[in-house]
Amino acid sequence: MTYLLFGIGLLCLFFGGEYLVRGASAVARHFRLSPMVIGLTIVGFGTSAPEMLVSVQAALEGRPGIAIGNVVGSNIANILLILGVSALIAPLLIPARKLWRDLGFMLAATAILWVMLLDGDISRLEGILLLAGLATFLGVAFLTGKQDSDEVTVGDIPQWKAWAMTAAGLVVLVVGARLLVDSATELARGFGISEAVIGLTIVAVGTSLPELATSVIAAIRKQTEIAVGNIVGSNVFNIFGILGTTAVIAPIPAEARFALIDMPWAAATAVGLTLLAFLLGGLPRIAGALLLGAYGGYLWLMG
Repeated sequence: MTYLLFGIGLLCLFFGGEYLVRGASAVARHFRLSPMVIGLTIVGFGTSAPEMLVSVQAALEGRPGIAIGNVVGSNIANILLILGVSALIAPLLIPARKLWRDLGFMLAATAILWVMLLDGDISRLEGILLLAGLATFLGVAFLTGKQDSDEVTVGDIPQWKAWAMTAAGLVVLVVGARLLVDSATELARGFGISEAVIGLTIVAVGTSLPELATSVIAAIRKQTEIAVGNIVGSNVFNIFGILGTTAVIAPIPAEARFALIDMPWAAATAVGLTLLAFLLGGLPRIAGALLLGAYGGYLWLMG
């Protein structure tokens, strides 16, 4: 039964990612928004639903370490693992004029979170400031997306069907991620793998599975702007949206290790992605290999 659920979870991730990418691309064309903007917003935010559920529930249950660790760990996995795999499948080449504004927001969000964690908690006021950052990000994304409208052709899929495909893809992704995490954890325990290794691999990557499926499918379909925008948008939403919402609901105490150990990793990952993207004009396959190598080193050090 566990193997069956594992297989169903994989199928859900594949078909959910396929429908989400196709639907989001059609939505972008209907509104004459660039695929990058749709990747940053609808796709990026939608695939962050598991992180939102986990962090809010953890904060309400008095487990702040999970709430923060989930976001920081997912952001690292998003860049090193997911963009690494996606770039190996197909080079992710994005024009520099689109990179600076979006990666700039991701760098700013990472720096702001690091500063907030230095005093040992994220207060309600800081949560409101994070949500204000999210609103600013959305405003800039849609404004610049309209300016890029000359690059977009009108879609041939009816608008209602495009939205239905996008919504269905998101739902199937979340269901698939849940099935895969639960079944994979059960299988790992059956093989005698320790809880620490399970937490470091399956659970840490589990909430990022929708991003992985979506970006990989987008790379296969040569929708490189959605593949990159999905990750950048997800990382921005994880910090501004998820931690902002969570802190407004319940202030989040933070262990010192987050500011001293985990945030340096997250910041180095974000800066490394930005440097690779600008120096190489995007993320060619060599960049994907470098990102995956860095993720392997991260897992080895954390283990």
